[in-house]
Amino acid sequence: MSGDEVMRDMRERSKLRRQLLAQQLGVASADKLGQALGNIGKLQEDQERIKRLKRSQQQDELEGEEAANMVYTDSSTFLKGTQSANPHNDYCQHFVDTGQRPQNFIRDVGLADRFEEYPKLRELIKLKDDLIAATATPPMYLQTDLQTFDLHELPTKFDVILVEPPLEEYQHTGVTNVQFWDWQKIMDLDIAQVAAPRSFIFLWCGSSEGLDLGRQCLRKWGFRRCEDICWIRTNINNPGHLKNLEPKAVFQRTKEHCLMGIKGTVRRSTDGDFIHANVDIDLIISEEAEYGSLEKPVEIFHIIEHFCLGRRRLHVFGRDSTIRPGWLTLGPGLTSSNFDPDVYAGYFASGQITTGCTERIEALRPKSPPPKVKGGPGGRGRGGMSSRAGFTRGRGRAR
Repeated sequence: MSGDEVMRDMRERSKLRRQLLAQQLGVASADKLGQALGNIGKLQEDQERIKRLKRSQQQDELEGEEAANMVYTDSSTFLKGTQSANPHNDYCQHFVDTGQRPQNFIRDVGLADRFEEYPKLRELIKLKDDLIAATATPPMYLQTDLQTFDLHELPTKFDVILVEPPLEEYQHTGVTNVQFWDWQKIMDLDIAQVAAPRSFIFLWCGSSEGLDLGRQCLRKWGFRRCEDICWIRTNINNPGHLKNLEPKAVFQRTKEHCLMGIKGTVRRSTDGDFIHANVDIDLIISEEAEYGSLEKPVEIFHIIEHFCLGRRRLHVFGRDSTIRPGWLTLGPGLTSSNFDPDVYAGYFASGQITTGCTERIEALRPKSPPPKVKGGPGGRGRGGMSSRAGFTRGRGRAR
């Protein structure tokens, strides 16, 4: 059979199928079969569209009833489909919903449980605390107006000075019966005259302009800034949003800074008789004081005492709640005095002005890397190899 005959046979069969299909669909002729099939397809699509609309309306009605009876306690519903893989871990949004600050959920920040997983550090802290307590002088305190008191009357110079001024920015925290100080008055304090040639200062400077003005104070008093201790305030016991925002404030401030300054030459790698570095960190996470209180975290005392081994410690702008063994406390907020210049000077008459150290503390405390020798092992000379904490570095690092 030729190709033409095959094509004619296929066309005849197709024509016959169209005629039979037209008869089944009730169409007058095979020529109108295409229009009929199109109408049927359109009808089926319309029916499916109607079914989908009905299902969607039923779903909307059901969700509307559930939403009407739902009580929203967080924003997890609104965060679905956002970049947050798990809306329950969005602590910033949780703060908006509940008033609980994100820092409330940081674990192991307390002094008691911080080193639970580090037995050597826990032992180090205990040994240092015991030594500090054994060598501390009895607490002395003097109620005085620091605007008129002459610091030259103090019988000795101090290894550590903690300054905790009642800053003007605290006026928005509900503090009453306190005379606030501007930064010019703070700067006029003659701190330089009571600082030992080798000494440290810790200055609470708030969270706003004090970061810059506090540095100016340190320079005027003869110190150079070497650290910034940050206090992150939690509100676990009293969650909520602050109502005492400063004028024109957009964000709520939940932190404060304590600037640390150094006077003289003190190197942590060579002056182990005076400082023990790397024992604590420069971050304090603790509950904020009650509304209307100027209290700072007691941990600042632990940081100072662990770091500096000097026994002559002065706290300026102290209160009854801050009287502490090993410290001389001055301030108008004290309610009584027991300061005797001769007795206080007698505590150091033997020349023992540091707490000293023990072999066990020396073995446990973190050490600084050994000094580098130029051109030799650990130096940066040509062809040399640097050494840090027992490991060698170079083109081929030792294993």
